Amino acid sequence: MADVFDKCRAWPDYRVAVAAGIYAYCTPLVERGDGTEVTVHGDRKVIMAGSNDYLGLSTDPRVKEAAIAAVRSLGTGCSGSRLLNGTLALHEEFEARMASFLGREAAMVGSTGFSTNLALAALLGQGDAVFADRHNHASLADAVRLSPARCLRYRHSDMDDLESLLTTTETDAARVIVTDGLFSMSGDLCDLPGIVKLAQRHNARVIVDQAHDLGLLGPNGRGVAEYFGLEPEVDLIAATLSKSFGSIGGVLAGPRDVIDYLRHQARSIIFTAALPPASIATALAALEIVRGEPERRGRVLDNAERLHNGLRALGYDTGTSATPVIPVYVRDALLCMRFWTELLQEGVFTNAVIHPATAVGNELIRVSVMATHTEEHLDRVLSAFERAGRRLGVIPARPPASFDQVRMARP
Repeated sequence: MADVFDKCRAWPDYRVAVAAGIYAYCTPLVERGDGTEVTVHGDRKVIMAGSNDYLGLSTDPRVKEAAIAAVRSLGTGCSGSRLLNGTLALHEEFEARMASFLGREAAMVGSTGFSTNLALAALLGQGDAVFADRHNHASLADAVRLSPARCLRYRHSDMDDLESLLTTTETDAARVIVTDGLFSMSGDLCDLPGIVKLAQRHNARVIVDQAHDLGLLGPNGRGVAEYFGLEPEVDLIAATLSKSFGSIGGVLAGPRDVIDYLRHQARSIIFTAALPPASIATALAALEIVRGEPERRGRVLDNAERLHNGLRALGYDTGTSATPVIPVYVRDALLCMRFWTELLQEGVFTNAVIHPATAVGNELIRVSVMATHTEEHLDRVLSAFERAGRRLGVIPARPPASFDQVRMARP
């Protein structure tokens, strides 16, 4: 008789990686300090080059004090969903401020970015057609799977493929184009101008998940929609608070009637406990810093440009990214995990990205840059990549004679 647990016993990947000493995941952090250097394996301090805390706000003293004050006055949890007993005045204050920041009628905050994106399933009905970039985040893919809508996936940022799918779909279907704004593994931006043009031509709504670009891109930090000057053309914005806002949680912002509908109909919202007081207070404090300190965005982009070009000068392939998400392509799963281990031994914490987070053959080390990294940190990261890369043969013994310079996606 079959046992549902059989597949777990027959899955060797974890045990093999651990036995080989190259397991690259779930490394516990003992201390985080200011976030740029962290302590692992008891007492070993390494540079954190794998965090999505782009603006360095999760350890900002003002943000931490806001969280502490919220715990003192409101406790550690809400003990209920938003619809029942879990709504705080802080939730409503944040939603109003975020809606104003984004220039939207209304906003809704959820407990995680993933669960908030799953709320989109409530918008998608039988007969609707969703056009999704193949590199979209798993939460967007799962939102479509949870709905009865038909999903048509277009090749990554390929507007010809998207147009072909739109053209061949029945004209009476309600249509939605869903895309990441900044793709979390490859670091490139969606072709929002191309998407908007096709959406207008084929009568489709546009939903953009600005998880990694909100707070980071655009003159005011409002993300890719502002960066491209297309805010009115984006119908619904999704985002997370766990990147530039130093907290946890998710946000949906758009027309008031849409937000009201999702607040009362989306299962991942109405059956989930509300975001805790400390988390929402953190996000509120971070939002004010995002609005009031644009120089942080300048610093993180300066740091990212320097690191991009330093890696390229060593012979690394960083793809088409022009953002603080820097993919260093290795293109082999085993080598990727060995490389991650060597980098950690050199004192640099990165992220090893293999299937299913990326396609087989596109394995990479993801480096994320923060505004709070110093020039010394960046020099140490580059030195680690030089030594580890040459030991493993990932880069040539001698740097290339020339390389294509990267320029950041600046306002």
